[in-house]
Amino acid sequence: MHKGKGMKFVGDSRISAERKPNVPKDYSEYPGRTEAFWPNFLLKEWLAGAVFLVGFLCLTLAHPSPLEGVADPTDAAYIPLPDWYFLFLYELLKYEFASGDWTLMGIIVLPGIAFGALLLAPFLDKGPGRRPHQRPIAVGMMLLALASVIWLTYTSAAVVDWEGRAEANKPVPESEVSIDTEHPGYAAYENSCLSCHGGELEGGAGPALVGIDYSKEEIMTIATDGIGSMPADQFQGSEEELDQLAEFIISVNEEAE
Repeated sequence: MHKGKGMKFVGDSRISAERKPNVPKDYSEYPGRTEAFWPNFLLKEWLAGAVFLVGFLCLTLAHPSPLEGVADPTDAAYIPLPDWYFLFLYELLKYEFASGDWTLMGIIVLPGIAFGALLLAPFLDKGPGRRPHQRPIAVGMMLLALASVIWLTYTSAAVVDWEGRAEANKPVPESEVSIDTEHPGYAAYENSCLSCHGGELEGGAGPALVGIDYSKEEIMTIATDGIGSMPADQFQGSEEELDQLAEFIISVNEEAE
């Protein structure tokens, strides 16, 4: 073919030789159904993430992490608890069908079925709608899972004396203290407290007594009435010896400061 006026040669007759600007699709034709990833969708994701992050930081400032003392494998009286986000699994293992001979049911089978069902929910409910009443299977399974986790977490946390637990197992900063064995209260401590709280008040079967902020009267009350996992009537001695014991513990803490 000879080159004529107005002739344009292209490699494929289906492709136009004229260049057109790459204009994004006008999504206003489909209101509420789709939107551009940039910047519409991504901006919404960033805003939602920022709100969640600010809320999480406020919660962290209002409720600091409940730190406890250094782990002691020889402390048989200490009852460990998992973090709050695992409490529902911890509570599940208390039921007969998920404990004892059925432990595998509680640690593998039931959690596997629950999480597997949530993974399959989008495939089981393929409706085009996005409103909750248009996705009954997916929404129902999510609500059931959420209610189960909240209930198990609540029942597990409700029976724990968190304040007593924190008081009985406070983190103790490392400090070198010298024990005055000539103090009048040391003999009372040796007879009633040393086996559980250690020769240098560092703790053992019981919590450490260094770094506490109890008054003399509070120490005397705890020694006779107990606190947390410590039972009552552990102190065996006279009122005078009890008074000397409290003074001895306070003197050790004053020196540690």
